[in-house]
Amino acid sequence: MPIRSLISKARLLSTLQITKCKTSPLPYSSLTQLQVNPPLSDLVNDISRILSDHRSPHHDLEHPLAAYSTKISTSLVEQVLKRCKNLGFPAHRFFLWAKRIPGFEHSRESYHIMVDLLGYSREFALLWDFLIEMRQWKDFDFSPEIFWLVFRAYSRANLPADAIRAFDRMVEFGLKPSIHDVDQLLYVLCKRKHVKHAQQLFDKVKHEFEVSVKTYSILVRGWGDLREWEKAHKVFDEMTERKLDLDLPAHNSLLEALCRGGKVDEAYAAFQEMRSSGVEPDECSYSIFIRAYCEANDIHSAFRVLDRMRRYDLVPNVFTYNCLIKKLCKKEMVEEAYQLLNEMIYRGAKPDSWSYNTILAYHCDHSEVNRATKLISRMVKDGCSLTKHSYNMVLKLFIRYGERVLPSVSTYSVMVHGFCKKKDKLEDARKYFEMMIDEGIPPYSSTVEMLRNKLVALGLLDNIEILAGKMERSTCCSMQELAYAMRGNKSYVRSRAEESELESD
Repeated sequence: MPIRSLISKARLLSTLQITKCKTSPLPYSSLTQLQVNPPLSDLVNDISRILSDHRSPHHDLEHPLAAYSTKISTSLVEQVLKRCKNLGFPAHRFFLWAKRIPGFEHSRESYHIMVDLLGYSREFALLWDFLIEMRQWKDFDFSPEIFWLVFRAYSRANLPADAIRAFDRMVEFGLKPSIHDVDQLLYVLCKRKHVKHAQQLFDKVKHEFEVSVKTYSILVRGWGDLREWEKAHKVFDEMTERKLDLDLPAHNSLLEALCRGGKVDEAYAAFQEMRSSGVEPDECSYSIFIRAYCEANDIHSAFRVLDRMRRYDLVPNVFTYNCLIKKLCKKEMVEEAYQLLNEMIYRGAKPDSWSYNTILAYHCDHSEVNRATKLISRMVKDGCSLTKHSYNMVLKLFIRYGERVLPSVSTYSVMVHGFCKKKDKLEDARKYFEMMIDEGIPPYSSTVEMLRNKLVALGLLDNIEILAGKMERSTCCSMQELAYAMRGNKSYVRSRAEESELESD
């Protein structure tokens, strides 16, 4: 059988503009129409569409909602509100409409979702109206967590002064602010880089509340994130002056602030003081130095810290390992990167897609086709989900080399298996499988079985018959036999040799 141009296929897939197979009577775009969703999902979709279509205050929203009044449940309301995160005004109207249904009561979670939703969509005037309404309802008791959502909404909207004013208004709703509320407000302010406002609030209220080490540590970390190491150290010194019992997280906050500010030597001195004061460093303490050395492009010092962690049987987290792997690949030390990948698995720090994709990018940049496809196979074998980035890198590699690079059965199988496991990617899996048939490459029977089961589950029996027919017309005997497996004949059993080949990749 003549071999199609792989380069044209790869380009076709990479643009995600896959045309409908001329011989297929049932396009994949119709798959969703054949699926029978759970009733709750249907209701969530229908009501969410109504809210999206009735955004204006002049729209008659209650009339289209009336048909669903007998189907309303707390679970349905919660899911609709979560779905309509950007539809603050119609979601609020829907909430009030549901509340008026006789016998229905909102869950406490629904109130929280509604407050968060109005804040997320920046409907702050409506948010305060809703809070005032809530204060009047007898079926709801205010808790500080409601205001924590308000703090977060204003901080996310870059309105730190309004977040602080919301803290001052807690008393209007029968809530006496505590140090926990202060900590929450400081945390969300610092997380959004509003550290100056957080510091001003802290200086204002630190004598009104019994501030803790946690409170100070939030500010130390906040200044550290801005690389303001001097201000971070000043807050830490104030903590020691107040003779608070400094814990490990407090020390780690200072170490990170100093390292982020480029003061690694000062951080090491603080590290020594920490140990002399009886506070033993943990894996986080050492990892701070590893990331700092990686950022400073000092890979040898980073590995000295890693060796020390090994001696103390401390395991870095995945993020720290990934920093090392990325630095090794940039320094053309890919074999050492593989050693770290193996170490992660051995020591229980399960690699994520970033761990593999960093090495995969190295292979693709260096046009190492075989190693790239083997790493893709390993990702599947190790149980790591392939990302869109993973597929795109390999596709670009094939595009670059065109017909000079012919993928093997294992390469195709990895792509088919990977897409079969992803939601709404069955069409991509089918296209790769069809490419195998057209190239005359017999697929693994496990690949046939997986694709067939997916198609059967969606009622696409016509697609199964089309693929089986193409396999029957192949000049390859193995392909013809596999046509029986595609139709559900269990007599064709995968050989041990096939299993070994799949596992070896």
